[in-house]
Amino acid sequence: VQLQASGGGLVQAGGSLRLSCAASGRTSSSTTVGWFRQGPGKEREFVAAIRWGAQFAYYADSVKGRFTISRVNAENTVYLEMNSLNPEDTAVYYCAAGSRIILSNLRQEAAYDYWGQGTLVTVSS
Repeated sequence: VQLQASGGGLVQAGGSLRLSCAASGRTSSSTTVGWFRQGPGKEREFVAAIRWGAQFAYYADSVKGRFTISRVNAENTVYLEMNSLNPEDTAVYYCAAGSRIILSNLRQEAAYDYWGQGTLVTVSS
């Protein structure tokens, strides 16, 4: 599976952005796609995840209610809609995919087998 993340940019606090993660290669209903981010001087952290073949989505508490993860199977693309952005959301955002992900490990980087290259989101105050 190859992943291509895009959609990052500069936005003012309170604004919105939509990130895209285009997948190519072998995906299936058991594939889970997640978004992680790494802010300046911080470790990479889980943001959100969605199962390719199900409606369930999962979020980090820090983004719940502001971010929405969705997928369009026909496009093989997962989106991360980000609203009410604040400077603490500034980070490089990565999408990742794996087929062995369950509820107990979906927030763990090591559970994901494939990673995109990252897209930078900068939120100005």
